[in-house]
Amino acid sequence: MEFGVFAMPNHPPHRSLTDIVKEDLETIAHADAVGFDEYWLGEHFTAPWESLPAPDLILAQAISRTKTIRLGTGVNCIPNHHPAVLAHRIAQLDHMSEGRIMWGVGAGSAPGDGVLLQYKQDGTNGRIMQENVDAIVRLWTGDNDAGWTFNSSYDDRYDFTVPPRQDERGLALYWRPYQDPHPQIAIAGLSKGSRTLYTAGERGWIPMSIHLTGVDGLLSHWDVYEKGAKENGKEASRAKWRIARDIYVADTDEEAWNYARESTMAASLEQFMYPNLRSLKMLGIWKDDPEMPDEDVTVEHIQKARWIVGSPETVAQQLHQLYGEVGGYGGIMMLQYDWEGSHGSRWKRSMELLAQKVKPRLEALIG
Repeated sequence: MEFGVFAMPNHPPHRSLTDIVKEDLETIAHADAVGFDEYWLGEHFTAPWESLPAPDLILAQAISRTKTIRLGTGVNCIPNHHPAVLAHRIAQLDHMSEGRIMWGVGAGSAPGDGVLLQYKQDGTNGRIMQENVDAIVRLWTGDNDAGWTFNSSYDDRYDFTVPPRQDERGLALYWRPYQDPHPQIAIAGLSKGSRTLYTAGERGWIPMSIHLTGVDGLLSHWDVYEKGAKENGKEASRAKWRIARDIYVADTDEEAWNYARESTMAASLEQFMYPNLRSLKMLGIWKDDPEMPDEDVTVEHIQKARWIVGSPETVAQQLHQLYGEVGGYGGIMMLQYDWEGSHGSRWKRSMELLAQKVKPRLEALIG
């Protein structure tokens, strides 16, 4: 069972950008120290609550501050990047970490990012992601000596040409990742029947389910991932499946709920996620019954229906229940939130309890 931290990241817009970069680095170091297996760090350009445009730069600095934890982009929004440039950045990061890098990819769903970088988010962005990731994998694993050209089916800004190898001129495309053939690739899914998770199964990538999704959505995620794998001769492995959840652990149930409702986990839901999804007419993602009226999808309902909060014993039982409801999973990713003020020590304690007290209890329950 893999236990990880998934950081969108999630910082209130009033925070100093200098301070949150320092905090994200401290969070990664603490996750490594208390025994987490993985840390995933996200990327957006135009989402003030998700205020990090370059996760690879943070991970590069985190390498020297950690010992064993695997570090992943969670995710690189592929339409935001030129594929030949991103291929080299991730390959170099893999060498710098000596193989501790995992590469999360996504279609880039922040509306403002699409406006800023002028790509369509009508499904075209998902097709760009698939095509560009395939091009990057070819750069990493293919025979580049003869040279070849990539012409995007969707936007010529992604085009590139690999020059033929010319040793007499000292010319070649020579960078490949440290890991053979390349870092593990992961892709995140949100909506029911997510097409991106079919892609994960189709290509043998790690499927990741975002924390907003309920049990029925998670079941659909497994179904579509399994279908993608089987239809393309791949194994659908539950050991690969990561599920993200809003988790808060304290020494007692009462203390955990009191702290959770005061934390930025609550503030992010109230001030960012809820109004954002309501404006996009996506409240249905929080409905366990499709007939549930929108007006019943309140912040309080979401907290009760989606949060996993309590003592180590309670949280282990809730994660075990989720394990049974979805038929098994290979990893849990705890959403990380802002540490401003008194929240820092509380979140550190929550992470410590999850990694050191909840994980062994859950593994014992699963057997």
